[in-house]
Amino acid sequence: MRREGRSPGRGRGDRPRRGAGPGPGRAGDAAGARDGHADRSRSAVPGRPGRAPSAKPERGPARGPETGARPPRPGRESRHAAAPRERQGLRAPGAAIPSAGPVPPRRAPAPPPRPPVPAVRGELLFGLHSVQEALRAGRRRIHRLWRVAREGAGDAVTELEALARAAGAPVESLERETLRALLGSAAERAQGVALDAGPLPDVPLHDLCAGERGRRLLVALDGVEDPQNVGAIARVADAAGVGGLVLPGRRSAPLSPAVSRASAGAIEWLPASRVGNLSQALEILKGEGFWTIGAESDAADDLFALPDRVVEGDLVLVLGAEGRGLRPGTRGHLDHLARIPMAGRVASLNVSAAAAVVLFELGRRRRAGAAATPPG
Repeated sequence: MRREGRSPGRGRGDRPRRGAGPGPGRAGDAAGARDGHADRSRSAVPGRPGRAPSAKPERGPARGPETGARPPRPGRESRHAAAPRERQGLRAPGAAIPSAGPVPPRRAPAPPPRPPVPAVRGELLFGLHSVQEALRAGRRRIHRLWRVAREGAGDAVTELEALARAAGAPVESLERETLRALLGSAAERAQGVALDAGPLPDVPLHDLCAGERGRRLLVALDGVEDPQNVGAIARVADAAGVGGLVLPGRRSAPLSPAVSRASAGAIEWLPASRVGNLSQALEILKGEGFWTIGAESDAADDLFALPDRVVEGDLVLVLGAEGRGLRPGTRGHLDHLARIPMAGRVASLNVSAAAAVVLFELGRRRRAGAAATPPG
């Protein structure tokens, strides 16, 4: 409902609409709005001068029906036109084809499952000689004998089976893969057999003193820690007729399967006594009637020139480690020192080779003295 007395210009319904004034688009709207504002300000209060309309900056080109869309601002491009070709999924001319990255290596097929490894109760001996001598000597407790399953077994394996059954131990066949899992890389040297046995027993020192007096011969090792050397010395000592080994509790290799293999099974027959103090053990043996001789490269006496009284009787040959030789504390308990005369340019021999030279020379001299002595 229209109120009386109001000017037509003040009516809300008579206001000019945007776009209805002169000029296209927003230019007409802006002009109409300024005119209406000026009229209202001049006729608002009688007698008060009206305020001039504030000047406003001109706007940019208007969006009208001719264009249909606002034109882009100067200095800007279209969003799609400004995007690089790589973002649009396109490859620039002459550009290299992007790589998809390194090709992952093809997974190797899973290895076949390893065969179950049988349980071992004691030490593992392998090889025909070690196993055969362990079964023949009977000084170990035999738990089980394993042999590789094959069509025909040789005479040596057949003998091992008979010895194991005589000792009350079971004989089991296994595949070569199982033996390889049991022994690792040593399976190639096992010759198809393995023995599960207990350790070699230690012999009391007084037990080594048993035997015919005047013919007893022992070997004591001072600091020889290499199992290969201990095994080689045991093999030589057994061949030379030695009655036993004296080993210190420290600075000496244990009588392991490696020693048994290095000795070709000779350690299975040779008694060994492990003592806490080698010097005290030598004194005990001297009290039992033994003479002690040490092999040393710097000794004054020549091995081949020793008097007969030295090489006769009960003897203990003491050998030191390679390089270090005999310890000073051990040398103080020796009755004689002898050296092997060397004619070559190399200063010394391996300890097992030196043991072979000394033991067989002592054996030769002792046999020669026994032959020259007239019977009782």
